[in-house]
Amino acid sequence: MSQFDHRSGQSIEIDGASIYYEIVGQDDGPALLLLHGGFGDMEDFNGLLPELTRRYRVIGVDSRGHGRSTLGEVALTYQRLQEDAERIVDRLKLDRYSVIGFSDGGVVAYRMASRGASAIEQVVAIGAQGDLLEDDPVRGILAKVTPESWRERFPSTYDSYQRLNPAPNFDAFARAVVAMWLDAGPSGHPNDAVERIGCKVLIVRGEDDHLAPRDAIDRLAKRIPDARVLEIPGAGHVAFQDQPELFLRSVGEFLDIR
Repeated sequence: MSQFDHRSGQSIEIDGASIYYEIVGQDDGPALLLLHGGFGDMEDFNGLLPELTRRYRVIGVDSRGHGRSTLGEVALTYQRLQEDAERIVDRLKLDRYSVIGFSDGGVVAYRMASRGASAIEQVVAIGAQGDLLEDDPVRGILAKVTPESWRERFPSTYDSYQRLNPAPNFDAFARAVVAMWLDAGPSGHPNDAVERIGCKVLIVRGEDDHLAPRDAIDRLAKRIPDARVLEIPGAGHVAFQDQPELFLRSVGEFLDIR
C-alpha cells in the first residue's frame, strides 16, 4: 500500500487526546515522518507517496485535532504538536529519521530538530517560517481567519474534517488553530532555537507563497547552520502539490545526501 487511507493506522492516547498515525512503504527502509499543515491531514501527502514509499518507511501523523486525531482539553500549541510527534517517534523506537513538514508541520519540525540530542537526520520544511514577528503582515492575515471564513473558502477541508474526526467541533477546532498560529510565547514558533538545529535543512517555498515571504525565509536560513533554500517557480503555499514533480526531484536529491 502506498497511500494513507485513514483505515489502516493506529492511535495513541496522549494527554487526553487520541493521536492517529499510519505507516506505509518499506518495512526496512529509512524512516521518514510526514507532518501536515493547519486544517489538513496526512492524506494531503498522498500525491508524493508513490515515489517516497519506494525507498522509505513513511509515517504519517494526523496532528492533534486534525483528521482522525481528537483535540483534547489542553491548549493547542506548536509545542504540544511537537510533543505528540515525539511520543509517536518514541513508540516506534526510531533511532534515526528524517522529517518533511508542511506549514504548521514545518514549524513543528524546526522545534523537533532544535532539541539538543535530536535523532533527526534531515528536515524538509515547506512554507514554514521560524518566527512570526509582531509587524509581520502574515500575522494580520492569520488573525482574520474565523471558522466561518475557513468553511467558505476551503469547504473540502471542512468536509474532510467532519468525515474523519471522531469528535468533530469545527468552531472550537478552528479557534484553537488560529490561537496556535498567533502564539508569541515559548510554546509557539521556535525563534532563536533554530540556531541549535544540527541537521541538514531544506527550506522550500513556492515563489508565490504569501504566507512564507522570501525575506522571512532568507532570514531563517541564515540562522540555521546547515540550511538551503529551494524556491519552486509557479507554486504557492502548497508547493508540493502545485509542482509535485519538481518538488520530488529536488527533495529526493536532498534526502539522498548523507
